[in-house]
Amino acid sequence: MSVQPVILWTDAALFALLAAALLAIAGVRRDPMRRETWRKVLLRPSAAVSLVLLLAYLVVGLADSVHFRRALPDAGDGQIHYAARVESLLDVALAHLRDTQETTYSAPLATHAFVKDTIEREGRAAGRDYPRLAHGGQHLGEPPAGRAGDLSLRIGLGLLAGGALTGLAWLAVRRHLSPEAAGRRSLMAGLASLGVLLAVVGAVAALAQGYHVFGTDKVGQDVLYLTLKSVRTALIIGVLTTLVTLPIAIVLGITAGYHGGWVDDVIQYVYTVISSIPGVLLIAAAVLMMQVVIETHPEWFETAAERADARLLALCVILGMTSWTGLCRLLRGETLKLRELEYVQAARAFGVGSAAILRRHILPNLMHIVLIALVMDFSSLVLAEAVLSYVGIGVDPNTISFGTMINAARMELARDPAVWWSLAAAFVVMFALVLSANLFADAVRDAFDPKAG
Repeated sequence: MSVQPVILWTDAALFALLAAALLAIAGVRRDPMRRETWRKVLLRPSAAVSLVLLLAYLVVGLADSVHFRRALPDAGDGQIHYAARVESLLDVALAHLRDTQETTYSAPLATHAFVKDTIEREGRAAGRDYPRLAHGGQHLGEPPAGRAGDLSLRIGLGLLAGGALTGLAWLAVRRHLSPEAAGRRSLMAGLASLGVLLAVVGAVAALAQGYHVFGTDKVGQDVLYLTLKSVRTALIIGVLTTLVTLPIAIVLGITAGYHGGWVDDVIQYVYTVISSIPGVLLIAAAVLMMQVVIETHPEWFETAAERADARLLALCVILGMTSWTGLCRLLRGETLKLRELEYVQAARAFGVGSAAILRRHILPNLMHIVLIALVMDFSSLVLAEAVLSYVGIGVDPNTISFGTMINAARMELARDPAVWWSLAAAFVVMFALVLSANLFADAVRDAFDPKAG
């Protein structure tokens, strides 16, 4: 089937960052000092485990960033027409979950709906009962039989498949075991986390072929599908927003701290004014202005996905332009201390230029602060998206995200019994992402801090 590639702005940005990261890794491999520093990072078991989880999230996000449109059936005019819906490789992989939609709520691994409905029975009067799901557990027959045994079998097969893949991974890396005890511990920790991850993925994949593993939401969409689709949105908001924030914070913070005088006064005035404005109001005003621009120019966007992507990119830029003040203030204070150290004073006395001093002496001693602030900002931005979506100024309603999932599920907790699985699924996946990022950042900070050890 013919397809038309679709390159969204956030897709291009994400793959450009991936290319930059690969070039940076190649540079690290050629630099003995930086290679040794990163080796110290990976020698920590917590960093190895976190890296495995982060790479898994990255794979999901990248698979959801390769977009295309399918060709429609031949209309007889000799031209190829493409569908309006934009799909991704992740949609293809999860086509079964996307297409098996129910009527409304169903609990995890259930065979019947969560809400009673009027059911017509042959030869009997209609009555209210829990209707049978259209897809969940249909292979068990009517009425469903052997559910417990079927669940056990699917989980066992999934765990067996995950264990087999883990065994193959062990055969591939055992020849590269480090002679150091720390290296062996780190590699075994990473391999163990990979084994657990593969086992969980195998079990979930086996269950997903016949059940809704995390249940369905109000309109009957599979929650597991929504959760995996939300990963890309979290990565985009966390990474792109941070990349907007960092250059502004680093340049202004170091410049203010090193030069002082009127330069320091002007920069302090700017970030003090921005900090004085309530953040939600400032973001809301900017987002609403951008939304008006997008809505008044529908000709700019060929599909709904492009329009939603433009709003997501605008949200990243707006969040970045309004969230740099804290890091800037922190870097200014650290630079004020560093510029008074002996080696900086000696460099100035020998006539070394300000740009060279900032590049060689100031910035390297601030990178551990930048790195930990980067990941902490990433975590807070992932959580901030949920808050912004709650007040209606977050991502486009057509964009699946943790924020939209939580916003849709918040009122259902008051039901009796409560519909908890949408919120729980979003929380668990988002918690694992934020926790693994924080643990990896902690290891990076300790390795790159020049005053540590």
